[in-house]
Amino acid sequence: MKEPALTSLTIGVLMGGCSSEREISFKTGRAIVQALQTSGCQAVPIELQSHKTREVLALLKSNHVDLVFIALHGAFGEDGTLQAVLEANHIPYTGSDSRSSRLAMNKIATQHFLREKGIRVPDHWIVSTAEVLKKNQSIPLCSDLPVVVKPACEGSSVGITIVRDGSEFEPALKVAASYDQQILIERFIPGREMTVGILGRQPLTPIEIRPRNAFFDFQAKYEKGKTDYIIPAEIPEAVAQSLQQAALQAFDLLGCRDFARADFILDDQDRAYFLELNTIPGFTSTSLLPMAARDCGYSFEDLCLTILSFAQKRRLKHCQSSPCD
Repeated sequence: MKEPALTSLTIGVLMGGCSSEREISFKTGRAIVQALQTSGCQAVPIELQSHKTREVLALLKSNHVDLVFIALHGAFGEDGTLQAVLEANHIPYTGSDSRSSRLAMNKIATQHFLREKGIRVPDHWIVSTAEVLKKNQSIPLCSDLPVVVKPACEGSSVGITIVRDGSEFEPALKVAASYDQQILIERFIPGREMTVGILGRQPLTPIEIRPRNAFFDFQAKYEKGKTDYIIPAEIPEAVAQSLQQAALQAFDLLGCRDFARADFILDDQDRAYFLELNTIPGFTSTSLLPMAARDCGYSFEDLCLTILSFAQKRRLKHCQSSPCD
């Protein structure tokens, strides 16, 4: 699956950063570096400790990077900011472009946009951090429980609380407010959690997520043994195909490219509710996209090389119109 040209390039794998998901980014980045080096690529781990454009570009230049493999999660790396910097400086990179990354990172904007396009999402309400700090009594749903309270632009379940009792509502809002200026309050949908990876434009095998904790929180995502993953999900074929179609539809509508992972809740009538789309899902030992890709015949090395090859094709296309160094 490896294109000969890839081995002649210096691949800068960006990891770390300053977001709440910094440590997960290191796990993702190191796994990608090892996979690419095992495959014969010149992969260089590049740790970001600053989000200043000048410092990021200096790091890339000093490492003589030809192509960037983004392994950053959360703010700067996943919200379109880094992508815009790379685009402005004509540096090819993996994953979705700046516009799509920015849209997909914001759960509120994503759900509003996809609802207008006919994709089923949970009923939801929006609260600003300013309202929470002022203890605004008009904040909705204080008695309409259970609900899910989450910051608009965080990943890895950071800042999320399932509120089942009225006494939990205000603390949940304060937790979410500590991470973001906007808070999403979703009506809780009882059901089974499903996820569908996308590679290129190929929907991968649906996976059911069965956390042993109260929900699929940060600990359940990244500690082995905290969650059971059922692959393929034990659902009728028609339901599996419907999930795959919904995932691909969301991927296309948001303008994503290369790879992503869409999360859903499947209720007791097998109706899928879209929750969010991750443009840079994890690549750790417990991560879902590599798991789904493996079920479809891709080794971890194959997965990384395939994603890299998408970016390389864009690089070669750009070089045809504007000669590369």
